[in-house]
This record gives sequence, structure tokens and C-alpha cells, in this order.
Amino acid sequence: MQYLLLMYFDEAWDQLSVAARQQINGEQRQLAHQLTASGQYLAGAPLHPPSTATSVRVRDDKRLVTDGPFAETREQLGGSMLGFP
Repeated sequence: MQYLLLMYFDEAWDQLSVAARQQINGEQRQLAHQLTASGQYLAGAPLHPPSTATSVRVRDDKRLVTDGPFAETREQLGGSMLGFP
């Protein structure tokens, strides 16, 4: 069995101080190191912010590419980590 840890952020992320963001990023890196040391970490990747998103949809065999995220939400997926117990 594998587990996928999804990391979400909301608009409050932009309001945090640089020090607070660095602390959160440090905690995430520490978790990745712990999972790696225990042999449980398989992969992980941060995502770009929604402002850089591109949505691709296919309808009736026609591709539509638009700028921006697919859905307006308060939270955005910031990245993921894949591991197993």
C-alpha cells in the first residue's frame, strides 16, 4: 500500500512572514528526510502557484487550453509526497 500526502495552502500563506514560511518549509523538508531515512519516501514535488496554471480540456476530440486554474477555490494544492508504511 502507498500513501500520498497532499499539501494545501490558502490565501493566508501570502500573509505569512518570510520567517514563518521558512519554518513551514523547513518542517516539510524535515519530514521528507525522516521518511527517506526510514526508507518510506518514494517521491515528492512542489507545484507552481495557481497564477501560472494552464487548464487543458478535451471535448468532442477538440483540445481547449486556457490560462488559470480549473476551479476557483480558497485552497490550492501546493505539492505532494508519495510514500509507503
